[in-house]
Amino acid sequence: MLRRLYDWTLSMTAKPGARWGLGGISFAESSFFPIPPDVMLIPMCLARPDRALQFAMITTLASVAGGVFGYLIGALLYESVGVWVIELYGLTEKAVVFREVFNEQGYWVILLAGFTPIPYKLITITAGFTGYDVVLFIVLSAIARGARFFLLAGLLYAFGESIRRLIDRHFALLTTAVGVAGIGGFAAVKLLF
Repeated sequence: MLRRLYDWTLSMTAKPGARWGLGGISFAESSFFPIPPDVMLIPMCLARPDRALQFAMITTLASVAGGVFGYLIGALLYESVGVWVIELYGLTEKAVVFREVFNEQGYWVILLAGFTPIPYKLITITAGFTGYDVVLFIVLSAIARGARFFLLAGLLYAFGESIRRLIDRHFALLTTAVGVAGIGGFAAVKLLF
């Protein structure tokens, strides 16, 4: 099933709606959606390496905008929507401890979570809930998310054909590794906080 999704995403990159889909996934992932935008960014950059930096820009801008939406959920709707999202990921007990850590070292938390598999939506909602400086939140999010997506797009641009052959040859192993990394991000939050 994942292989068909990967092949379908590669075929969709030439269509105008692909960029909108990438932006939509990037926006949603930063506030409530569990699937990272990398699942669209990687195949799109492999299919159209000449547009890799454009795709990275779309992903970054939409992700930061989604982060602001997550911030607003935390600031305005924490008791209803925010709690629901945190409960959905099984992080309710950790949210209080995480909030304390966030108040002390929010800048490092934002930078780390924006660049790693740690669930970014938890960070965006917590930033809003704690009243973290919104301008600083946006700047740090842009730095972390931009670094992540532009680094990925740059690597795919430079080594795209080699990476594509590697993915084609070891698709099952790589999708398993990505899944483990995603689960590891959630586990890291549960263990660290």
